[in-house]
Amino acid sequence: MTSHGAFGGATPAPRPRGSAPTDPPKHVVVEADGGSRGNPGPAGYGAVIRDSDGQVLAERKESLGVVTNNVAEYRGLIAGLAAAAELGASTVDVRMDSKLVVEQMSGRWKIKHPDMQPLAEQAKELAAGFSRVRYEWIPRAQNSHADRLANEAMDAATGKPAAGRPATAGRASRTARQPVPVEPASATRDTAAPEPTLPKLPTRKPDRAAVAWTGAKGTPTRLLLVRHGQTEMSALRRYSGRGDVPLTELGRTQAAAAAKRLAAMDGLVVDGEAVPIVSSPLTRTKQTAQAIADALGGRVETHPGLIETDFGEWEGLTFAEAADRDPDLHRSWLGDSSVPPPGGESFDVVHRRVRKVRDELIAEHGGKTLVLVSHVTPIKTLLRMGLDAGPQLLFRLHLDLASLSIVEFYPDGNASVRLVNDTSHLV
Repeated sequence: MTSHGAFGGATPAPRPRGSAPTDPPKHVVVEADGGSRGNPGPAGYGAVIRDSDGQVLAERKESLGVVTNNVAEYRGLIAGLAAAAELGASTVDVRMDSKLVVEQMSGRWKIKHPDMQPLAEQAKELAAGFSRVRYEWIPRAQNSHADRLANEAMDAATGKPAAGRPATAGRASRTARQPVPVEPASATRDTAAPEPTLPKLPTRKPDRAAVAWTGAKGTPTRLLLVRHGQTEMSALRRYSGRGDVPLTELGRTQAAAAAKRLAAMDGLVVDGEAVPIVSSPLTRTKQTAQAIADALGGRVETHPGLIETDFGEWEGLTFAEAADRDPDLHRSWLGDSSVPPPGGESFDVVHRRVRKVRDELIAEHGGKTLVLVSHVTPIKTLLRMGLDAGPQLLFRLHLDLASLSIVEFYPDGNASVRLVNDTSHLV
C-alpha cells in the first residue's frame, strides 16, 4: 500500500522493519486531526491508520488553504476513513480529540453549520462501506501522531516553521501583579515542550458534597466565563475599553484553543443544541465567541452589558502614561471604585451594569449553563459576586487572555466559584 504525501507525491506506507506484506487487516484504528492557524486560516489535516497491534499501516496529511479548524478536522476524518477503505479493513475505530466531530458522527449532536454538513455526509458515505465504525473522543495528548502530521501540513500551508496548532500555539504570559484591568501581554512557548494533561473540569451534575457544605439549594445557573484572545492593545499593555480592536493572529489561535477546550467539556450540547453563547458586542469578544460557537455548533448572541469598562481619556494609554497624565486622579482611582477615569465610568458603575446582566440571564436561563465571552472587568465582577468579595478583588485577581473561569449562582442566593483563570488549554 502507499500513503499519499501532504502535497501530491506518494510515499510508502509505514511498515515494521523486516515484515512482509500481509492480508488486508480486518480491523484498523484511525486517528485523525486537523487545525487552522487563525480559524479560519492556513489549515491542514493529518491521519494515521494502525492495525489492532498499534502498528502504523498508513499516514495521510494535506494542507488545505484557508479554512476553519472544524473543516480541517472533518477532512482528516475523511482521509483516514478513505485510507482504511484502501487497506481493505472491515471494522474501524475512529479516535479524535474533536468532541464536535465525534459527537456529530455518532449521531448525538446535530450538524447545523453549512460548511460541515457536506463533509459529514461524505464521511458517512465512507463509513457505510465498513461493517462497523465506532467513534471515540480521546484527549489531545493521546492524538499526538495525527497532530504532528496536521502541523506538518499547516507548516507547508504557511510556508514557515510551525507556530503550533490552534490548541497549542501560544500562552498569555503572567505578571507578578496586575494592578488594573489592563489587557496583559502574551508570549509564545516552545511548541516542542511536553503537552500537559488537562484537568477534568466540573460536569453539569451538581457537586453534592460542595452543595452540602455550603447549604446551597436548587439547581444553579452555571456561567463559563471566557476572556477574549490577544489584541494589539493587549500586546502593548494599553488600557483597552470601548476601543473596537480585532484579535491578532495569536489572539485567533488562543480563541481556537479555548473553543476546543469547551468543545471537550460535558454538558455544553444538550439534545443536539449548544448552550447559549453570549458575548460583549466588541469585535475581539465576538471573534472569540464565534470560534466557540463553531466548535459547539451554536450561535452567538451579544449583550451590551458585557462590554469592558469605559476608560475615557485613558483609552490607549499605558498604566505609566495614565499615571503621569493624571497622577492624583489615577491614584484615587486605584483606591476607590467609585472614582471614574476622566470621561469614563467607575468600577462601581460597571458592577451595577454587570449585576443587571447576571440577573437578566438568570431570569431567562435559570438552572442552565451559559458561556459568556467578555473582558477583564466584567469577568472579575462576576467572580467577585460569586465570592461576595469587595472591590479590592479587582486589583488583586489576575486574568490571562483566553482564560476560563466558572461561577455558579443558586436560586437561594448562594454561589460557588468553581474555576479561576484556567489556561491549561494554552501552551
